[in-house]
Amino acid sequence: MTTATAGGADAVPPADKRPPERSERPGQPRPRRSVTGTRKIVATAFLLPALVLLGALVLYPIGYSVYRSFFDQSGTGFAGVDNYKALFTDDTIRTAVKNNAIWVVFAPTISTALGLIFAVLTERIRWGTAFKLIVFMPMAISMLAAGIIFRLVYDQAPERGVANAVWVGVHDTFAESAGYPKAHPLPVHPLKAGGGGSFVTKVPVRAGEPVQLPLVGVAPAKMPTDAKPAKAATAPSGKVAGTAWLDFTKGGGGNPNVIDTKELGLKGLEVEAVKNGKVVASAKAAADGTFTLPASADGALLRLPASNFKEPYNGVDWLGPTLVTPGIIGSYVWMWAGFAMVLIAAGLAGLPRELLEAARVDGANEWQVFRRITVPMLAPVLAVVLVTLMINVLKIFDLVFIIAPGSSQDDANVLALQLYRSSFGTDADLGIGSAIAVLLLLLVIPVMIFNIRRMRRDRRR
Repeated sequence: MTTATAGGADAVPPADKRPPERSERPGQPRPRRSVTGTRKIVATAFLLPALVLLGALVLYPIGYSVYRSFFDQSGTGFAGVDNYKALFTDDTIRTAVKNNAIWVVFAPTISTALGLIFAVLTERIRWGTAFKLIVFMPMAISMLAAGIIFRLVYDQAPERGVANAVWVGVHDTFAESAGYPKAHPLPVHPLKAGGGGSFVTKVPVRAGEPVQLPLVGVAPAKMPTDAKPAKAATAPSGKVAGTAWLDFTKGGGGNPNVIDTKELGLKGLEVEAVKNGKVVASAKAAADGTFTLPASADGALLRLPASNFKEPYNGVDWLGPTLVTPGIIGSYVWMWAGFAMVLIAAGLAGLPRELLEAARVDGANEWQVFRRITVPMLAPVLAVVLVTLMINVLKIFDLVFIIAPGSSQDDANVLALQLYRSSFGTDADLGIGSAIAVLLLLLVIPVMIFNIRRMRRDRRR
């Protein structure tokens, strides 16, 4: 076997002395390929349908809304910035802007705060998972269903609205309510109107002579459950006694001004003896309607004060002009506090426990650990939750539309609802509606930019 000489024509250069391949020669760039090895044209072919849909469903509507916002109601006349001026001059739209500001400030803050509290308090208890499940459960309910639920919860009638049922129950526990709001005497009764909703006897009463105070207008179902059949009073010597009863016999029959066996006493009815405009004595009727006044009532007029007949406490008008927006925000918090709790609990589970334990060993109490370590370390998660809810409430529509009654809808108005009313209402103006849509977009963009920057900053870490 022959070996090529160093200077021979057939000499083979060493591997490190070989000229570079064509693709690796200096001055020629390498062909760029994606991480997965996919060529650009193939990636573009796959992305094109999505880009077309994005343009058709997002970019085109945005562009057309901006274009349409500069035209009048008919869409044929150029209106310039008049539609945008209307956003800040029309009272209804200004109310919507003000309510949106209230929503953005309070709804995300309260939901995030409750979520943080729930996540921290349930971290160490055995039934924490069950509690989190219950709090998160409203997230499975649609906005429509939640709106219907809270429309019933806030119903004014205590027998239907849970909120007023609880409120009225607490109120009546500490404040006695009137028992006979619609009671009144008949013309043949010995009573007449005394002014201010009260009733007085037509003639002064005398000691030793029984007094009759019959009334009508009380539904038998509204009578006190412990009321007893009325009976004629026996006046002690020198005192004034009488009977106050419902002068109505269930099923018919009976005579006016006569106590029949089936007629009930007006238990708790307050009776006052009045002389020269001053109350000299008072008493309340027993279960059988009887009452007794001291001798000072002799020669006085007996008065049934208006407090006996005022309407009973009917709770709070939750859906009235004053409380409708806080009430709807409460329903939103009920739904979204669970969402905040779950995200914060996930962040809490990832905290380094050695830092918390070290702080406790150094003498920090639980409040100091929570305020100085837990909350600062959860700041990125809290920011995510807060920003997400802020974007969400800027578009709130369903709850306001369903919960607020027609009489209070203007007071609970928000931009998304006003957008619907302006665009599709009885007097639709697509120019105004498009301007509101553009305003909503402009309000959302800063929040989204803040969120994107925060995500990039977190990624660099």
